[in-house]
Amino acid sequence: MTFTQIDVFLRWLHVIAGITWIGHLYFFNFVNVPLQGVLDDATKKALNKELMFRALFWFRWGAMITLLAGLALFTLNFMYTPEIGFGPSPIFRGAEGLTSRAVLILIGMTLGFIMWFNVWFVIWPTQKAMLTGQVPAEALPAARAKAKLFSRINTFLSGPMLFFMLAAPHFGSASPVAIIAFILIGGGAMHLAVKASDTAGKP
Repeated sequence: MTFTQIDVFLRWLHVIAGITWIGHLYFFNFVNVPLQGVLDDATKKALNKELMFRALFWFRWGAMITLLAGLALFTLNFMYTPEIGFGPSPIFRGAEGLTSRAVLILIGMTLGFIMWFNVWFVIWPTQKAMLTGQVPAEALPAARAKAKLFSRINTFLSGPMLFFMLAAPHFGSASPVAIIAFILIGGGAMHLAVKASDTAGKP
């Protein structure tokens, strides 16, 4: 395969896995959280056993594949030059240091890595423990609150993260104003979506 073919395949894999991951994140936060709030414990137990294991499978593996494909893309585009080999490429580091594209993608990657960590080391283990009955009844409210908190953190991070990822190859400016704007707009959009989820689609 040529450099271009590998690049296109990795981009496709990164995007489709990211859609799977973030799509499930939004399902959990915008649809499932309000639903769980109106269910009694018996209904939750019956429903979640069938629903959550399936959803969490696609959720966590979407996150993992997104991360791995993203790291491969970063290496291919920022740490490799076909004519030279491995090492920081000109789009990563110029004569004056890191390029704007590098700054934006590094911020986006940092947010994405935090989100991936939360999925694999907080949200999934907590949900798995609850779904398999490893959490005592008296500890369930705290476990649910923990899973919800970190899922909410990921939701609010996802808005800015997507701004930085998309801006890196297209926007061209990593000024403090742009960075703050991406954070405020992305985080604000997620805040509005979370607020709307309480009443959206109610019969």
